Amino acid sequence: MHRLSPITALAGRHAQIDRIGRCMLTEITDVAVASVAARRGEENATVVALGGLIGAPPPGPGFAAGTGSVRAFWAAPQQWMLAAPSESYELLADVILAGLVGIASVTEQTGAWVQFDLSGDVVCDVLERLCALPVRNMAPGMANRTRIEHLGCFVICKTDGFSILGPRSSAASLHHMLVSAMTSVS
Repeated sequence: MHRLSPITALAGRHAQIDRIGRCMLTEITDVAVASVAARRGEENATVVALGGLIGAPPPGPGFAAGTGSVRAFWAAPQQWMLAAPSESYELLADVILAGLVGIASVTEQTGAWVQFDLSGDVVCDVLERLCALPVRNMAPGMANRTRIEHLGCFVICKTDGFSILGPRSSAASLHHMLVSAMTSVS
């Protein structure tokens, strides 16, 4: 019999937390992620159904939205990424699909992405070293896709800092880049 134990994207048993200077970087391990893409001709129906699921109109380019535990951010025209606590939404894609059958394509994304939360009073200095986003002009609820070094990532502005979603297969590289930038501003 196999004795498997879950590990984080950084290969630990618990989420990694790095405190460097006036910044804190936290590996988020309890988030479920799924993508939604409206099917041709079903764009309006998808927007209505998705709005009902997140409790707000689906966000447009550069924004995130949601009033409950399921939040969405814009990924591309008629496409969104949704995230929710994995404890209550372990099968997030199935929950979403139940409300969008026949009008949208839903894909489980939890195993494909890693999330790091960056907080502290110098987070803008850190992110300016890593990507071309105007992070100082981003307000809570704004989200954009960008490159951090060579990785395609999403950066979401929150009231207490930023969430960075990047490819899970490159979690160690993304973590290293974030920690290096944090070190350079401390």
